[in-house]
Amino acid sequence: MIQMARRGRRVTAAAALAVAGTLALTACSGGTDDEASADSSSSAGASEDTGVTELKAVSVQLQWLTQAQFACYYSALDQGYYEDEGLDVTIIPGAVDIVPIDVLTSGGADFAVSWVPKVLGSIEQGSAVTDVAQIFERSGTMQVAFADSGITSAADFAGKNIGSWGYGNEWELIAGMQANGVTLADLNGGSTVQQAFDMNAFIAGDIDAAQAMTYNEYAQVLETINPDTGELYTEDDLVTINWNDEGTAMLQDAIWADSDRLASDEDYQATTTSFIKGTIKGCVYAKDDPESAADIVTAAGSTLGTSHQLWMANEVNKLIFPSTSGVGHINEDQWDQTVELAMTTVNPEGSTIITTEPPETAYTNDYVDAALAELTDEGVDVYGEDFTPIEVTLNEGGE
Repeated sequence: MIQMARRGRRVTAAAALAVAGTLALTACSGGTDDEASADSSSSAGASEDTGVTELKAVSVQLQWLTQAQFACYYSALDQGYYEDEGLDVTIIPGAVDIVPIDVLTSGGADFAVSWVPKVLGSIEQGSAVTDVAQIFERSGTMQVAFADSGITSAADFAGKNIGSWGYGNEWELIAGMQANGVTLADLNGGSTVQQAFDMNAFIAGDIDAAQAMTYNEYAQVLETINPDTGELYTEDDLVTINWNDEGTAMLQDAIWADSDRLASDEDYQATTTSFIKGTIKGCVYAKDDPESAADIVTAAGSTLGTSHQLWMANEVNKLIFPSTSGVGHINEDQWDQTVELAMTTVNPEGSTIITTEPPETAYTNDYVDAALAELTDEGVDVYGEDFTPIEVTLNEGGE
């Protein structure tokens, strides 16, 4: 367990975007070589006079909004773990219309967090990026149905209204259906139902089995009053189909780096190891104190309720711990399964995510293994074999 005093470092979504914009403007602003040299000399002199090591500015683009899905990163920032590694990290929240890999490849961020299947498609289309740390070892995606729906597995989806968010989030669902002999044409209406990023249509009865993340939408149902009982829905009221159990899980939240910079920039290589190291320490902190991690994310600007945020932190911990090979290490069998499913799962348009094997540069364990070795030498438990999730009581509306 990492034991360090909280340092009260905070970042809000607005502040992160403002800082990112400022950095971009600074990078694009004009200035003579003499001015740049003077600024550099002045900065170096200040560091030399004060004995303070200048931190390296680093930014990471998240896949989604500020929430405990990213507790590792916010905890690492709040607790000063990035600073300990010589980094001044800016966390940039995502949104529906933000593609993290596009931000990374355009130079808008140094690193990005995104699901592997989505990025494999981008790589085949020409994006030069590398998975340098697989933070989530397990998939958090499932389908949720009511217990009285007659649905117990993906084999029961035929003739039903099956919800899907789309945007590249549907591949595990389609792979699970194919593994159970159900095609999209077998569904009611001949395809999935376009589902909003909530469970409203499911609760209203318009969707028979809705897409959900274990750490988010599933909890939304459990935070809702069951009109038949006047109490919150319980897990007994629901049936869940978990793609980890079905054998069609694909790798999700990973840290991606710029492949070209990794190949040519030694400073970027060192920064990559340092960023991964700080992030893993943040994951360990969130595992050991999920209540604090949830509070940190809330203070960083999340609008989710207190009990929902804690549920999310706890469920995300389950996707990371216990770790088979050390947090972030990319297990070859899981990578191969993701690639195979990406090449064989067919979407409504008859296409697969990728058509050929990704290049060797698509992933590497070089940097994460270096970070894990340093953390192990420092006495940090990077496996969490004794991890036990806490019990979280959800309140109505997640409050």
